[in-house]
Amino acid sequence: MFDLNKLSLAEARDALRNRDVTSVELTEACLKAIDAADVLNAFVHKTPEIALERAKAADERIKAGDAPAMCGLPIGIKDLFCTKGVPSQAASKILDGFKPEYESTVSQQLADAGAVMLGKLNMDEFAMGSSNETSVYGNAVNPWRRGNDDAQLTPGGSSGGSASAVAADLCLAATGTDTGGSIRQPAAFTGITGIKPTYGRCSRWGIVAFASSLDQAGPMTKNVRDAAIMLEAMCGHDPKDSTSAELAVPNFEAMLTGDIKGKKIGIPKEYRMDGMPAEIEKLWADGAEMLRDAGAEIVDISLPHTKYALPAYYVIAPAEASSNLARYDGVRYGRRAQLAQGDGITEMYEKTRAEGFGHEVQRRVMIGTYVLSAGFYDAYYNRARKVRTLIKKDFEDVFAAGVDAILTPATPSAAFGLGEMTEADPVQMYLNDVFTVTVNLAGLPGISVPAGLDGQGLPLGLQLIGRPWEEGDLLNTAYALENAAGFVAKPGKWW
Repeated sequence: MFDLNKLSLAEARDALRNRDVTSVELTEACLKAIDAADVLNAFVHKTPEIALERAKAADERIKAGDAPAMCGLPIGIKDLFCTKGVPSQAASKILDGFKPEYESTVSQQLADAGAVMLGKLNMDEFAMGSSNETSVYGNAVNPWRRGNDDAQLTPGGSSGGSASAVAADLCLAATGTDTGGSIRQPAAFTGITGIKPTYGRCSRWGIVAFASSLDQAGPMTKNVRDAAIMLEAMCGHDPKDSTSAELAVPNFEAMLTGDIKGKKIGIPKEYRMDGMPAEIEKLWADGAEMLRDAGAEIVDISLPHTKYALPAYYVIAPAEASSNLARYDGVRYGRRAQLAQGDGITEMYEKTRAEGFGHEVQRRVMIGTYVLSAGFYDAYYNRARKVRTLIKKDFEDVFAAGVDAILTPATPSAAFGLGEMTEADPVQMYLNDVFTVTVNLAGLPGISVPAGLDGQGLPLGLQLIGRPWEEGDLLNTAYALENAAGFVAKPGKWW
């Protein structure tokens, strides 16, 4: 078989079942591709020994006829997931040297299903960023390029390494996490599929926390069918996570009929932003037309509190980050700064955190600490929580009126160049999340599907937002959109 690393999860699964290929062969093809792609800086901790050991075990399971769908399939794991005995740094200097003695629930479930871990993937530090430029490992690089331009582009963030690795065929799929768009925005920037499930669908246990009421893990894959296959393996109730939902996990793949006749798809007028590029506007209109042609009814809807979503998110997320990151103090694990003679515990905390956290993490921790402080708690944090409730109610009202899914752009632009958005204006960077943060604030499932190319040949994605707990229905609508869009473009290999 030619270029095994280019297979989708579904194709590789079927090839394994038919004994056309072994998991070891698949894994070796991916390991070879990873070693040849160091310039993308997607894999930051390679684990070839673990990968080959798991691949051999998977081949035995397949031979014995006891193999779940993910068995033998090589995947990458975002560095935010704790993996036993393997560095799990959340791309931060402060967790340098941390090798957990336990496995995150999601990565454990994937391992139990027979998936093969190839290594850990690059990301923004503590998942804070939209461009993968805040990582202690350096920038992850998008395998796509603008026309004949050699400028390196961002793969998006925070799951930039995951997006880059899947788009460049270094692995068949990868895990990501999404706090304000960190699965969907990089998926859109790299021409792959990424789904953020309903809050509580995947366990957060063993995933380094950023903002606990917003974080959710999900798969990043080459197509919608793969997303359905991998999501099923990642979901399920976990008694170790108090926010994990005690709900049966359906067979998502079996729900992919592509039939969306009679479904109501909402187009929110508030997402028509001033200055939206004409290409994004056209893609959105084309997407609505494709769904209409597939038999769906397209209706205009209103989500009136959308304009407050970004400000509310950038109060709530840093507040929770400030609280979650207080534990990184140089005492229990990770890095401790060199102390001078006579330094006490306060100096140790200050020096360790100043050295260990990058600028973006420091900025968010300070914002969060400020909005939680005695004089400002009500003015900022409590007010943001009230706005969040209103945003959630907007969606509830729309779904109560019979809308099945909502169609929006995934990002306000195609991938931009690394270094193009400077530190000087962090708000410019935060605006990348304008279409995605509402979904996290409301705890809803959202999926990004590649739907076209811009004038420079870069991929653009459309986002579908679904009803809570109805990922199967959402995936089916995404499947219909994917079939209609017919996106098959791949980046030209330059690395």
